[in-house]
Amino acid sequence: MAAKCKVEPGTHLYPTPAVMVSCASEFERRPNIIAIAWTGVLASSPPTIGVGVTPARHSHRLIADSGEFVINLPRTDQVDLLDYCGVVSGRDEDKFSACSLTPTPADVLRWAPLIAECPVNLECRVIRRLPLGSHEYFVGEVVRTHVSEEWVDDRGRLVLPAEQLFAYSRGRYHQLGKRLGRHGFSRGSGA
Repeated sequence: MAAKCKVEPGTHLYPTPAVMVSCASEFERRPNIIAIAWTGVLASSPPTIGVGVTPARHSHRLIADSGEFVINLPRTDQVDLLDYCGVVSGRDEDKFSACSLTPTPADVLRWAPLIAECPVNLECRVIRRLPLGSHEYFVGEVVRTHVSEEWVDDRGRLVLPAEQLFAYSRGRYHQLGKRLGRHGFSRGSGA
């Protein structure tokens, strides 16, 4: 067993999903996109996902005002767009126009649009807000899911091609790759 050393406590839970969150509100109808790696699944029933947003970010106010957001899952060929949306402020620039992305009306949400070019879109309604120091965590119930047809199998199930997905880890983006197993494989339930 390798020796271990102690490091400063921190958010060392990596990799994390890298997503594009779109939002708007009644008071700021121009939609915005924020790149977020501080996101995670919280419950499966009802389907619940959370996103952590620094209160200083323009998108924080939009999500707080509207009580809704859309998590858009980008492909690897969109990593530059995600990164751009994480370093430019929506106060100063229309990120949809700058990135040649299309805001598409959601089915259930009133203000936050989908990003048409992303293969997966999760419409989320805020059900709880948790101020947690540097970030506020918006807990959202997924009220509708949109998936590009090529990412759905013939039985209607979502198929996420690993080679087209990426994650964030300590300031860098990494493409997902080789499948290592399937849930339950250690007990002989398939590979």
